[in-house]
Amino acid sequence: MTTSLKDLSIAVVGATGAVGAEFFRIAEERYSQLPKIKALASSRSVGKRLTVGSQELVVEEATEDSFAGVDIAFIGVTSEVSRRLAPAAVAAGAVVIDDGSAFRMRDDVPLVVPEVNGADVEWHSGILSIPNCSTTPLVMAAHPLHQVNPIVRIMASTYQSASGAGGAPMVELREQAQDVLDGKPARTEAIGQQLAFNVIPRIDRFGDDGYTFEEQKMRQETQKIMHAPQIRFSATCVRVPVYITHCAAVNIEFERPMSTDEARQLMNDLPGLTVMDDPSQDSYPMPWDVTGKDDVFVGRIRQDSSHPNGLVMWIAADNLRKGAALNSLQIAEELVARNCLKPNQTQQVKSVARG
Repeated sequence: MTTSLKDLSIAVVGATGAVGAEFFRIAEERYSQLPKIKALASSRSVGKRLTVGSQELVVEEATEDSFAGVDIAFIGVTSEVSRRLAPAAVAAGAVVIDDGSAFRMRDDVPLVVPEVNGADVEWHSGILSIPNCSTTPLVMAAHPLHQVNPIVRIMASTYQSASGAGGAPMVELREQAQDVLDGKPARTEAIGQQLAFNVIPRIDRFGDDGYTFEEQKMRQETQKIMHAPQIRFSATCVRVPVYITHCAAVNIEFERPMSTDEARQLMNDLPGLTVMDDPSQDSYPMPWDVTGKDDVFVGRIRQDSSHPNGLVMWIAADNLRKGAALNSLQIAEELVARNCLKPNQTQQVKSVARG
């Protein structure tokens, strides 16, 4: 029986990207002894050398044949690549933890934030997904409240950093800022629009209903993770000129009134959630302070002046850590702790067949 990640062989697909770099950084911080690691990426990165703990890794090209002997494959690349590689990894005997949107809403794929629905890892059929990096901090804050006082409706306005779109937009944000300060037109190759000294009220494509896919994903993922399809949900997702850390202003309506003191206590009791809420001392979570931290932070908790059963709060979390890499590692830990690395074989065959 496997009792620790150090006993496993893992593959990291997207090893040279922003999430991959954060994954390795967290693994070094979190584990005194690392598992055997295979670094995989696109053909552009083949041959690059990475040092992770005591291991010297040479990046290999990620192909369908890359997963022999791998126990867990962490995939942090485009959905198109995930759809091609994940079934191959499962067929080779690996459990896939996918960072993209390719599998999140499939009925046979658990969508997991371990502090909220860790038990869902037990019914996986070879692939597990982590949520969108704007969804994870929201469900972390909402879950302990919902357990005591059922949530009726959530309205969220997000303030999402450039790193949520990848490493290239982070570089372009810096270049755009310099261009604007120099009086030049801002280049918009990676981001598509000027983000420097600006905000963009669109993330992903628009649907026919006027909501973007990002906003739709937040609704669908929140309902799935919390096992609460009845929660009414509306979001506006905005890209802001910040490198790392997503924030959200959130209104939550409950079945009955809830005091701010009770809400603070419930949220403080959830592992991985920190209440940082003292406006008199200007104490509330901001990207500059939250970046590099593992926890989700909540502040500005107050009664909703527009509804007697409502609370309003401000949430912030490092989107590369808890929003991506850390959550992936925590799912792996949950799989090991529950001794369910191996899926139900019947379910696994069906899952791979669907591809």
